[in-house]
Amino acid sequence: MERRDFLRHTGLTLTGLLLSPWAVYAFPNREGEVLIPFTDQPSPEQGRLDWSKFDTFITPNDEFFNVSHYGKPEVDLATWKLEISGLVDNPMMLTIDDIKARPRQEVTFTLECSGNHGFPTFTGAIGNAKWAGTPLRPILKEAGIQEGGIEVIFFGHDVGEEERRKVKMRQNFARSMSVEDALEDTMLLCYEMNGEPLPHANGAPLRLIAPGWYGIACVKWLKRIEVRDTRYMGKFMGRDYVTMREEKRPDGESVWMETSVGRTQLKSLAAKVTHTGDKYRIYGAAWGAPIKTVEISIDGGAWQKATIDPEEDAEFAWKIWHLDWNSPTKGEHTVVSRAIDTKGNIQPAADSDYITGKHTYWESNGQVVRQINIE
Repeated sequence: MERRDFLRHTGLTLTGLLLSPWAVYAFPNREGEVLIPFTDQPSPEQGRLDWSKFDTFITPNDEFFNVSHYGKPEVDLATWKLEISGLVDNPMMLTIDDIKARPRQEVTFTLECSGNHGFPTFTGAIGNAKWAGTPLRPILKEAGIQEGGIEVIFFGHDVGEEERRKVKMRQNFARSMSVEDALEDTMLLCYEMNGEPLPHANGAPLRLIAPGWYGIACVKWLKRIEVRDTRYMGKFMGRDYVTMREEKRPDGESVWMETSVGRTQLKSLAAKVTHTGDKYRIYGAAWGAPIKTVEISIDGGAWQKATIDPEEDAEFAWKIWHLDWNSPTKGEHTVVSRAIDTKGNIQPAADSDYITGKHTYWESNGQVVRQINIE
């Protein structure tokens, strides 16, 4: 039974559904569906999304991926404070109670690791959650960014040792963005995830949630926010999480660009195929930008418009889509999806110059060709 049929049959309203715990698992599936696994499906990795089991709009906390570079630090909440410092008129030290006393804001945001799909076995570093906390902008305004302050650096409690030009440095994980970006209304100092306290593995007691940015920008276990008058070029801004791309100019010259990973790229994926009797359906998701359309090509054929689930409409969340596949022939097939955003941008093909010219695995958003066998 379709979800919409379920609502009509039971007499539930959409409002009632959204107030129900069942809403966490709302998904446009059909009763009695049987999964047909993609033959190119990698073995599920612990702590990664298993696309063959993709059946929720919201990813449960205990199934949400997490990545760390210097381990997962234990933070004593009794003594923890967030420092706001640097080029500000009013330096601040905020306890978690101070932060929770401020206006609360929620955002449903699909968080993706920028290395997701960068190589064949790393395909599930993504999840969609409802994040809650307090907006960053009012805090920065209250601190008073001084003239000349151009960069906001976010430091985590996680610490590691790095060596650069024979100089050993013990440093906290850190990422930065421009003052203009940090002042966007959507930036959130987050302490809740899906209605529960932020889990330790996902950055408790406080992390940055930057909707529309890759996960690397959403610094976990926040310790300090510092305003500076120069660009920050720490390891995870200027050396690691840097995309190297060869671009061809009209005159034939090759220009190499190195850019720090930042905002998400337009992307989609065919997640799974199911059938009920002889009725087949392809499910997937699209994310990374405001999505207008998703199209599917089977066996290299014409692009077909998928149906996007209209009941989950959040600006920064993935869109769930499906395509009914009528009477597929037995044997091997390929399935590929492409997303088109509201500005008309199209997810690039895997063999496009934009993708083949990239020589690092970050920000891999090329179309993914899936393989399946219909018996």
